[in-house]
Amino acid sequence: MSTIQALLETMNRLQTAYEALLELSLEKTQVLVRNDVDQLNFIVNKENKLMRGIVEADQLRVQVINEYLIARGYNPNPKITVSDLVKIIFKAEEKQSLAEAQRSLLEIVARLKERNAVNQQLVEQSLYFINYSLDLVIGAPEDDVVYQNPHQAKGGNRMGMFDTKA
Repeated sequence: MSTIQALLETMNRLQTAYEALLELSLEKTQVLVRNDVDQLNFIVNKENKLMRGIVEADQLRVQVINEYLIARGYNPNPKITVSDLVKIIFKAEEKQSLAEAQRSLLEIVARLKERNAVNQQLVEQSLYFINYSLDLVIGAPEDDVVYQNPHQAKGGNRMGMFDTKA
């Protein structure tokens, strides 16, 4: 198998993993809306497993690119990208295959970033709602941030639903 073919297979593996992450992020959106914490934990665990696979595949991608560079007489460089590699490949079909694989991978990553931004907003809204609910139950800390002499301090006049001293 040629080095370029190995690189294409690695990029295909990355694309499959990112597609799975995208599906999970779509599912995560629904779980966040339903406020299903158990299912959210399950999804996060799946995402962590997929991320480990992505890290491994990306390390393999760097290794395969370095092998290609060494075989062509270039110095290996772990920071070289597929775009950089396409510039030094001579065969048109290999250039086209790599460029297409890169384009589709970048497209999936962009969609994943968009979905993750939506999910992050949902999490932030949930946290805001939780803090708001806690302030309603316990009472807003009006004077807590201002220093008062401890001997002159008022004794727990918070207007909450629960007596926190009990």
